[in-house]
Amino acid sequence: MKKRVLVFPCGSVMAVDINFALRSCLRIELFGASSVEDHGRYIYKNYIGGLPNIAEENFIDEFNKVIKKYNIDFVIPTHDTVAMYLMKNEKNILPKIVCSNLETTKACRYKSLIYNKFKKYDFIPSVYNSTDEVNNFPVFLKPDDGQGGKGTFLASNRKELEFYINKNPKLLICEYLPGEEISVDCFTDRKSDLRFICARTRERILAGMSVNSKKISVENEVYKIADIINKELSFRGYWFFQLKKDKNQKYKLLEISTRLAGTSCLSRNLDVNFPLLSTLDFSEEDIDILPNSYDIEVDRILINRYKLDIEYERVYIDFDDTLVFDKKYYNQYMFMFLYQCLNNNKEIILITKHENSIEETLKNLKISDKLFDKIIEVDPSDFKYKHMDIDKKSIFIDNSFAERKLVREKLNIPCFDVSNVECLIDWRG
Repeated sequence: MKKRVLVFPCGSVMAVDINFALRSCLRIELFGASSVEDHGRYIYKNYIGGLPNIAEENFIDEFNKVIKKYNIDFVIPTHDTVAMYLMKNEKNILPKIVCSNLETTKACRYKSLIYNKFKKYDFIPSVYNSTDEVNNFPVFLKPDDGQGGKGTFLASNRKELEFYINKNPKLLICEYLPGEEISVDCFTDRKSDLRFICARTRERILAGMSVNSKKISVENEVYKIADIINKELSFRGYWFFQLKKDKNQKYKLLEISTRLAGTSCLSRNLDVNFPLLSTLDFSEEDIDILPNSYDIEVDRILINRYKLDIEYERVYIDFDDTLVFDKKYYNQYMFMFLYQCLNNNKEIILITKHENSIEETLKNLKISDKLFDKIIEVDPSDFKYKHMDIDKKSIFIDNSFAERKLVREKLNIPCFDVSNVECLIDWRG
C-alpha cells in the first residue's frame, strides 16, 4: 500500500524539490498543502489550499480535517518555524511528522542555543554578549532565528555596530568570517547513525539560497564537525549545516537545520533521495544508501540544471514503472530524455522483465519499437546486469534500487532512478 505524504507548505523551493523527489516513487502518493496560494498549485497534482496560518487558533483542527479526509500517513514540513510548531504540537497532530524531535528542532531554530551547546568546540565562532565586548572589526550581525541571510548586516566600525543594534537589539554579534562558505547535507537514520554526508559549495547566492553549487570532497575537518553535531543532537532523517572559513582558513559553524536544504537536489541527483529515505526510515524500514561517485554541479534560476562529468554512448533503460507507469501512463520526462538521446546519436536498449509480450505492449501503447536499437527480455528470476554489454560507455536507468545496486556493483557504470533522470537532461537549445 502506498504511503500518503503531505508536504506543508508546498510552494517553497524545498517543496518543489520534494515534489520532484517523490512524484515518481511507486510507494508514495504525494499531496501538497499551503495557507496561501503559491507555486505549489502548479506542481502538486493533489493540491490542498486555504489552510489557516499556523498562528491561527483553528490551525490544528483544520489541519487534522485535511489529514483525515485524505488519509495522510506522513507530513513533511518545509520551513523551520513550521517544523518547530508541528513538533511542539506533535501529540495533537494525527500523522507522523518527518522531522527530528522537538528539542533538536528548537535548538536548530535558534543560533544562540546552538552556539551555547557547542561552545566548548573550536568550530563555534566568537559571539559577543554586548557591543562593549567588541574589540575587533568588522563583526557580523544576524537574527537569532533567521535563515537565508535575511536581516543580516556587516558592521565595519563601532558607529555602524551601535546603529544596527539600536534598530534591533536582538541581533547576535558574531565574529566575521571572510572565507569560503559551504553547505553540508546529512542523513541520520532512526538508530542515530550518520549514514550520508555531502559537502557542496555556494558559488552564487540569490535571496539567501545557493543557485550554483558544486559537490566537493568531504574534508576530515568537515566530517569531524558533522560527527560531533550528530552525536550531540538527536537527528532523524535529512538535516544540514553551513560552515564558513575564518581568517585562518578554519571552518566555523553558521547554522544547523532539521529541514531539507534548499539545494539538496544536488544529493538527490547522486541517487540519494532524502525525502524518500526519510519517509522509509519513519516507516521503521531499514535503508541502503549507495550514491553515484561522479562530480556534479547544479545551476538554477527557477529550474534545475545539472552538469555531469560522465560520457556515454549507450543507454540501458527499464520499461515498467520507468518508461511507462501502471502499464498505461507515459513518463513524459523519460521520453524527453530518449529523444534527446536520438538527437545525439546515443544507442538506446530496452531491457525489461515485462510479464507479457513487450512487442504487443509497445504496439498497444503506440510506442514504436524503432525507438530502441535493441530489446532485451529478461526472465523475472534473472538479473539484468548479466545481459548488459558495456563495450561502449553505458548508463542504466531503472526504478528498482535492487537492480541499480547490482549493476553498480557488477558493472561499475552510472545508474539512475526515475526521480533523478532530470540530471541527464541537456537544456541547451
